[in-house]
Amino acid sequence: MSLVSAGADFRGPLASSGVAEPSLATVGDYIALMKPRVMSLVVFTALVGLAVAPGSLHPVTAFTALLCIAVGAGASGALNMWYDADVDAVMTRTARRPVPMGRVRPGEALAFGLTLGSFAVVVLGLLVNWVASALLAFTIFFYVVIYTIWLKRSTPQNIVIGGAAGAFPPMIGWAAVTGSVSFEPILLFLIIFFWTPPHFWALALYRTEDYARAGIPMLPVVSGDASTRRQILLYTLILVPLGVAPWAFGYTGALYGITAVMMGAVMVALGWQVLLESRPAERASRNLFAFSILYLFLLFAVLLVERGWGGLITRLTA
Repeated sequence: MSLVSAGADFRGPLASSGVAEPSLATVGDYIALMKPRVMSLVVFTALVGLAVAPGSLHPVTAFTALLCIAVGAGASGALNMWYDADVDAVMTRTARRPVPMGRVRPGEALAFGLTLGSFAVVVLGLLVNWVASALLAFTIFFYVVIYTIWLKRSTPQNIVIGGAAGAFPPMIGWAAVTGSVSFEPILLFLIIFFWTPPHFWALALYRTEDYARAGIPMLPVVSGDASTRRQILLYTLILVPLGVAPWAFGYTGALYGITAVMMGAVMVALGWQVLLESRPAERASRNLFAFSILYLFLLFAVLLVERGWGGLITRLTA
């Protein structure tokens, strides 16, 4: 199956005309550059990592850590939109983003992202600790360079490998408190890592033409729907035991265990429905995509309430 429309050539950010023009950007455009929906998930999972970590953190330091993680996520989003402006312009889902719409020039998005990223990494290192700062810097680098610039346009495994970038925030939150990384935050990392492929491939199943038109080698574009549906179920079957693992290892109580088992059963059922769905993949994949967001949110929310909320309140009021 062809990856690109005839004559299409997408190699990087939109070319500049070389003519200086006044910026049309508003505050809302710069907020959009930071991908606030993605940022909210990043901050939430980082908060859980921070809350369940052993030790104590001054409330101002905890706020600073979360702010820096949020700003770092925003920097990643802005740099992603800078580089992907050309493909964003031809995809229905992304065509109205600030750069392809011409409200923010590519150079402005690049400068904005680099400024935010530098600020977040330096402040986190100076005011919290350099382990968390190094993890944040690596996360930004991984998302922008490894995923956006390299993997996204070169391999159908882009989401599998690139998904690591979105899995680092709990480890950064944990490191902000402890100055180190241990098995528990790595387990949280693995949950998000294996959650990412079924989540995004479910989206790609009903956006295949969009990705093909943009020249992005997502798995359905390269291998077809049937192979993608099998991979979705496979990764879901790996994800569900990992979701239960914090309870199995004794890190959480019964509430988390019950939630993980029940939500995992629904994830497997939806993955099975996607496997059986005939082309065009639409309803089942949409259901899985939507539920996968709820799945990850509830797992981390219950973990926060059951394991970390009391400790977090204690730290912030100490």
